[in-house]
Amino acid sequence: MTGGFLPYGRQDVDEEDVAAVAAVLRGDWLTTGPAVDAFEADLSAHVGGHPVVSVTSGTAALHVAYAGLGVGPGQEVVTTPMTFAATATTAAMLGATVRFADVSDDTLNLDPGAASDAVTSATTVVAAVDYAGHPADLDALRKVADEAGAALLEDAAHSIGATHAGRPVGSVADVTTFSFFPTKHLTTAEGGAVVALDDEVAARARRFARIGRDPQPVRHTDEGAWFYEMSVLGLNYRLPDVLAALGSSQLRRLPAFVARRAQLVARYDELLAAVPGLRLPERRGDVEPAWHLYSVRVLDGRRREVFDRLRAEGIGVQVNYIPVHWHPVFEDLGYRRGMCPVAEAAYAEQLSLPLFPGMADQDLERVVEVLGCVLRG
Repeated sequence: MTGGFLPYGRQDVDEEDVAAVAAVLRGDWLTTGPAVDAFEADLSAHVGGHPVVSVTSGTAALHVAYAGLGVGPGQEVVTTPMTFAATATTAAMLGATVRFADVSDDTLNLDPGAASDAVTSATTVVAAVDYAGHPADLDALRKVADEAGAALLEDAAHSIGATHAGRPVGSVADVTTFSFFPTKHLTTAEGGAVVALDDEVAARARRFARIGRDPQPVRHTDEGAWFYEMSVLGLNYRLPDVLAALGSSQLRRLPAFVARRAQLVARYDELLAAVPGLRLPERRGDVEPAWHLYSVRVLDGRRREVFDRLRAEGIGVQVNYIPVHWHPVFEDLGYRRGMCPVAEAAYAEQLSLPLFPGMADQDLERVVEVLGCVLRG
């Protein structure tokens, strides 16, 4: 892609993807059929054989994951403010209290020390986020969760295809959630998934995502074949076959997507190293990121100026994210600015540059040229 408006992220759909979707449209099943089963099996193989529940979005995945873990009133979830709001709001919708803990300055991931300080006797889940595609400090956070008697959840919306200490994301935390929005590493148009290490957690998650319907009647077993029971409240978060087919096709291309993103990140690092007024993204040695964002820090209070000028030049930079506790829905509950100073300082400087597999080298060079001119000007 060269010329015109350059988005910060974009899907990459080829003819094999189109053919996979067309095959479903010509078949007998549009939803809740064999393509869903195949996609869940494909994704399970990718994450080490653990149970997978496909759902309609990354937000739905978080809602389903918390439900599968039994999150509810009287319980607390410790998480990061440096994320899309759904990491917190879906826990709150189930009645839990959210406790925000600050992030590490280098990766902007949940800081284990801050998470430990935020834990109470009511903590049920420690929810990390793999910011920008860099896996969180999962070993340290596992210790925090275990000491609290809590589950570890990994919001991996940014990081499918990454590894942590040689283990694929999706095989480490008790529960992992993925997003398949078009800007992510692979897409189902809209969609997401939940991976659980424990079969019972996976079964509860699936029941919640399938309207609360029991796999088999358990209370009234003398009815006919038509009969079913719902023993819990749930929602219809079923991913349609037509989108699952796109997911399986895209999953086969995931290694190439991740590799191309890594190439672009390396090129950004090289070309921006000498540009003044920037702090480039950092990487820890025990992970292999799957870069979703190229997240720089614009220093000296110039982020707004740089954002506006790059947008005026047709470069679709973005800010990821507004600290979640700043949103009115949490402000109205008593959360206040200043409670997570590292995350808030990072927000004041953060800027995501365009990054997606179909981005041409010339596109990247254009971004670097304009950004350099603005910062040197």
